[in-house]
Amino acid sequence: MINKSAFLFDFDGVIIDSEPQYDIFWKEIAEKYQLGIEDFENVIKGTILPHILSGYFSHLPEATQQEVVAANQAYELEMDIIPVPGALAFLENVKKAGIPMGLVTSSDDRKIEYVFSRLPIRHYFDTIVSADRIAEGKPDPMCYLLAAKDLNILPENCYVFEDSFNGIQSGNDAGVILRKKIYDENTIFISFIFTFNIAFYVGRPSERDHIWCAS
Repeated sequence: MINKSAFLFDFDGVIIDSEPQYDIFWKEIAEKYQLGIEDFENVIKGTILPHILSGYFSHLPEATQQEVVAANQAYELEMDIIPVPGALAFLENVKKAGIPMGLVTSSDDRKIEYVFSRLPIRHYFDTIVSADRIAEGKPDPMCYLLAAKDLNILPENCYVFEDSFNGIQSGNDAGVILRKKIYDENTIFISFIFTFNIAFYVGRPSERDHIWCAS
């Protein structure tokens, strides 16, 4: 692997502003199936669907689990595809700079293709690691390690852009060490500076202190 850098992006909440819509869906699902898990919509952020089912719905009949899958798929095809403010301009600037980019997401290929059909950003990414390519989702580091391998770049030379606890842990476990925080009041970014890596937290002001305290 040659010594250069790459940028690896999560999808939902980092490139597209879909998390508020997912929050509504999963909150309703948790209530409908009486899971009894407080803040369920945030607990599962960054988790691939098969792990959500096995982790929180395994006590329910298979037919009920398939109802959840079908509901999720139908909901995703009705979601508004809105880019996070500044994300597209940032991708364009990174592309012009010649920095390799990867999309690393817990979404499956079906969802990704749907978004790409409405938001033409596929050309920005030199690799795409979806839920369909991995056996273990975030917080397991497999997805980020695979993206780095695809790009032929050492994991410690990759810059990870994330918006969830699971995603940040995934990047961290791929080989980075937390050193300090930088907070720019003029943007929506909180950046966690690591020894070899940067993981950016993209979130709303009400979430920022909570995220930072957890790290």
